[in-house]
Amino acid sequence: MRIITTTLLLSYTLTSFAADWPQFRGPNRDGVSTEKGLAKQWPEKGPKLLWKSEGLGGGWSSVAIADKTIYTMGDLEDACYLFALNLQGKQLWKARVGEPKGHRGYPGPRSTPTVSNGHVYVLGQYGDLVCISTAGKEVWRTNIESNYGGRMMSGWKWSESPLVDDGKVVVTPGGTKGGVLALDAKTGKQVWRCKGFTDSAGYSSLIVRDFGGVKQYIQVSGKSVVGVDSNNGEVLWQAPRAGKTAVVSNPIFHEGSLFVTSSYGVGCSGFEVTGTGGNFKVKETYANKSIANHHGGCIRVGDYVYGASGSVLVCLNLKTGKEMWKERSAGKGAIVVVGDKIILRAESKGTISLVELNPNAYKEISRFEQPERTRKKAWAHPVVCDGTLYIRDQGLLLAYDLR
Repeated sequence: MRIITTTLLLSYTLTSFAADWPQFRGPNRDGVSTEKGLAKQWPEKGPKLLWKSEGLGGGWSSVAIADKTIYTMGDLEDACYLFALNLQGKQLWKARVGEPKGHRGYPGPRSTPTVSNGHVYVLGQYGDLVCISTAGKEVWRTNIESNYGGRMMSGWKWSESPLVDDGKVVVTPGGTKGGVLALDAKTGKQVWRCKGFTDSAGYSSLIVRDFGGVKQYIQVSGKSVVGVDSNNGEVLWQAPRAGKTAVVSNPIFHEGSLFVTSSYGVGCSGFEVTGTGGNFKVKETYANKSIANHHGGCIRVGDYVYGASGSVLVCLNLKTGKEMWKERSAGKGAIVVVGDKIILRAESKGTISLVELNPNAYKEISRFEQPERTRKKAWAHPVVCDGTLYIRDQGLLLAYDLR
């Protein structure tokens, strides 16, 4: 059994904890941090490395942070685990999630934990959905494949990060018995299942948005885009949208404008959702290949969407699909927006760059190379929380001071 070791590289005194990052892509699942007062540029070798933790196991889980605790997932030899660490990178506990390994040469979990009301909710690569207390004790578990007949669009297994909302845990098992499933967060018992949506699951995570007087859970699959009533699981609207091989990036929804993107030659699509109450309509407004995002995610700020399309970074207008700019960047990868900057973490060399958030032009400000890179692709999304940049690379977690 591997033991997590922590190296403190800098004396680090914690002050007030500014904001949590309790789930995949942050509090609103939009990849945007509102933190201020961070460095406007980085030294040539990058920001100060505060600490590193090792032994977190294989996989591509990012981190969630709540109540001064860091949560992430990884495969050790005997099992897939949820790990809890303090803000100095020291392991507090670990809890078993499910079987280790993965599929098609990609072992390890793909999901990021979700923290809510003293509990952590995790989805293992083989469909194990587990609720664990923040003290490390298992509360309940189920399996969305064997217990709910879940089906994937292709063979890389479950990658979704669970959504917790209004006392429910909501996930996308996919399949003919109902594509979206809501369970009671305390007990794991079924609350509802969306039987009107029967697509196989992709790899995207659900988002929640209020629109037209209804709270909606919005998802994209390999066949369509859909909005589901959060109260009862009824389909509010649905439109065809074909994706190939893997649909990974979260949908973006703002004031009726919906943006989805996927790779493998597909590109991006825009939709307009209109209506109120139980009467909604949806129509496609554009389809192009300006952004064909694989799995690094896209982010909306104002009227614009930013995201990687291969090795270029792109900005386009959310409503019209008009390309504002497209420039070669540090590489294909995942992004997070912090204030008026974009942080891009490239998947190959692990290069991390700081880019100006500007719909009119691309301007890279700084970049540095991640130390101690593994040979695996760097697919875990970067996280910024309380002035610290977290970079996960398989069993390694690095924490950088951005202040």
